[in-house]
Amino acid sequence: MNDTVVLHVDATPSAPALLLRPWRSEDAPALVEVYRDPALRRWTTSVVDDEADALRWVGTQQEAWTAGHRFAFAVLEARPDAEPGPPLGNLVLKRIPPGGPTAEVGYWTAAPARGRGVAPRALEALTGWAFDTLGPGGLQRLELLHQVDNTASCRVAEKSRYAFDRVLPATPPAYPLDGHLHTRLRSAPGQLR
Repeated sequence: MNDTVVLHVDATPSAPALLLRPWRSEDAPALVEVYRDPALRRWTTSVVDDEADALRWVGTQQEAWTAGHRFAFAVLEARPDAEPGPPLGNLVLKRIPPGGPTAEVGYWTAAPARGRGVAPRALEALTGWAFDTLGPGGLQRLELLHQVDNTASCRVAEKSRYAFDRVLPATPPAYPLDGHLHTRLRSAPGQLR
């Protein structure tokens, strides 16, 4: 797997084109701004208070990518004839056992990107990439978890065709409330996912 993977999401009549690429050190200042949002801090476990924190976070994502067990993508607005805009979100494929049948996806969106269809469209791109890249003979199921009170994440899961599977019991301190588990299965070749 190589860190030059770039995923493109076409524009829609109501939403811009998106670009998903691995996180870079130059994203650190924008990441600090994104993490000033209290709503984001509520749903994530990472702490990014300053540029040093952001650089550590990006470094961790890069190391995990190189090791092949976690693939985190910055979600950017793709602009024709210009550099992509600042990060609108994060998509991650994680908990990937070598050759194993199941992995997990996760995401967050920056405040300005919420309600614009960024997360479901980006998640759809990541899902297709994961199954196409790791699926043949391996990855067959993706799992998406969120706390029961995170209704926005539930909507993203549903829009991205991740079916509700079951309620998972709380496991404090990381998950102080019960959670929802959604899943998506790899389709047979030639079938819509």
